[in-house]
Amino acid sequence: MSAPRISFEFFPPQGLDASFKLWETVQALAPLDPAFVSVTYGAGGTTRKLTHEAVGAINRNYGLRVAAHLTCVDATKAETLEIAAAYAEAGVTEIVALRGDAPKGADRFTPHPEGFASSVDLVAALAATGRFRIRVGAYPEPHPDAADARADVRFLKRKIDAGATSAITQFFFDADTFFRFRDACVAEGITVPIIPGILPIQSWAGTKRFAARCGTRVPARLDEAFATAARDGREDLLALTQCTTLCTRLIEGGVEDLHFYTLNRPHLTREVVRALGLAPEPALEKVA
Repeated sequence: MSAPRISFEFFPPQGLDASFKLWETVQALAPLDPAFVSVTYGAGGTTRKLTHEAVGAINRNYGLRVAAHLTCVDATKAETLEIAAAYAEAGVTEIVALRGDAPKGADRFTPHPEGFASSVDLVAALAATGRFRIRVGAYPEPHPDAADARADVRFLKRKIDAGATSAITQFFFDADTFFRFRDACVAEGITVPIIPGILPIQSWAGTKRFAARCGTRVPARLDEAFATAARDGREDLLALTQCTTLCTRLIEGGVEDLHFYTLNRPHLTREVVRALGLAPEPALEKVA
């Protein structure tokens, strides 16, 4: 069994301190030889310009393959495709095409009157350019806007048929959740790689809030374990163990790629990769 490929997600900085944190994260994780890295948009497309700048800087300065997030939010079709063209001109050949979250203060996503109505339409337009490898999002547990789990799988199939070449899942806590979703995708005729999204738990309280927003089920056993670990001062150890165990189960189940949501905090992700034995061996310098 070959070692799985790894990749990382970053988000663009919105201030000086955040800029230092992003570059610290990139510098810490680049030596782990990721297959690619991705850079997100903020909610409602609020960091569009910052995303473009971060993508360009990472591409130029670190030699990493960068997949730039692109959404349908608050932009016309022409504006969105102009952004894509600018990425291509900067040497970016991968896009993570997403519908995007609703702007702050809005209850749900509403398409721009002259914009793309859905991620399916966005994928189709990007595929028509012939300039990009297109990745899309996937939901191993029902998306808050989906009628049920099967609807999510069918919608993913539409995105694949429109031209997407792989999918990255929302994070989850149980490997069996991913395996059931993968089986459902196969049954639906989806043959492209489905890459599990992994969230190393930096803060259990923050992770639970994030899970509530995106429909990820929180196992009671994990909630109890973090409550106990907090009392004993062992949260960091539990976070490392939980993430490493989850990834190990996925690898044993045949997963060939792991995509880590770093939250621009590299240390736990780096320790997980090392614990899994996926960090490249440092080159030995010749000794005179």
